[in-house]
Amino acid sequence: MKNLVKTFLTSHPNIGFSIARLTLGLVIFPHGAQKLLGLFGGYGFSATMESFTTQMGLSSIVAFSIILIEFFGSISLIMGFFSRFWALSLAGMFIGIIYTTQLEHGFFMNWFGNQTGEGYEYSLLVIGLALTIIVNGSGKWSIDNLISKKY
Repeated sequence: MKNLVKTFLTSHPNIGFSIARLTLGLVIFPHGAQKLLGLFGGYGFSATMESFTTQMGLSSIVAFSIILIEFFGSISLIMGFFSRFWALSLAGMFIGIIYTTQLEHGFFMNWFGNQTGEGYEYSLLVIGLALTIIVNGSGKWSIDNLISKKY
């Protein structure tokens, strides 16, 4: 168990990886806060669950997972706590987003409102940052780094 924790939490002590982790966490946090708490113009938990399950046809567990990953995952990424797990969760979620809602709209986001939906360029950026964290860990400034030093 000790070796598993060490492997999971060990991080390259590089400031650049901390920047990637902080960027991903800070960009995703407002989306999670919209869905869970209704902040930043969001609808809150109940309305988001309703929208995901009835309008988008997602299962309750998938809808609930999205909300948890975006909110608690982003906070954990900002702190650098179990970052590989949360980055993997986000990468998987955004791969799902690409295949279920964005692929049909092409690469570009809907900057000018002339598409029927969003393209997948933003999702690719999220996946790229998440892969950096999965491969390299949380970076120098992280709880993961502090924990792994003790092991």
